[in-house]
Amino acid sequence: MNVRLYFLQRATAMLMVPLIIVHVVVIFYATRRGLSAAEILSRTRGSLGWATYYSLFVIAATVHAGIGVRTVSIEWGGLRPRSADAVMWGMGFALLVLGLRAVTAVVLA
Repeated sequence: MNVRLYFLQRATAMLMVPLIIVHVVVIFYATRRGLSAAEILSRTRGSLGWATYYSLFVIAATVHAGIGVRTVSIEWGGLRPRSADAVMWGMGFALLVLGLRAVTAVVLA
């Protein structure tokens, strides 16, 4: 199990690198153009592309962070693997719900 989690965390890290780069480029573009929050939201509203992009970002970050929290819980927190699994699933679920809620707010609201 630990080997699978190790590779899954590395795979999500590799997936997040280009997602983060695009995200930062978009931030620089928006700030250099002086776009307001309302103007940014008007450009993202109803966009299937942005919804897909940020949903993928949220899912990758959720998996990556959940596995990291599990590892830290075991190594630094002294939790047993089963307890750390519960923390991982709880943290992952919370991050997934909050992240997808944010995506919904940016794209659909």
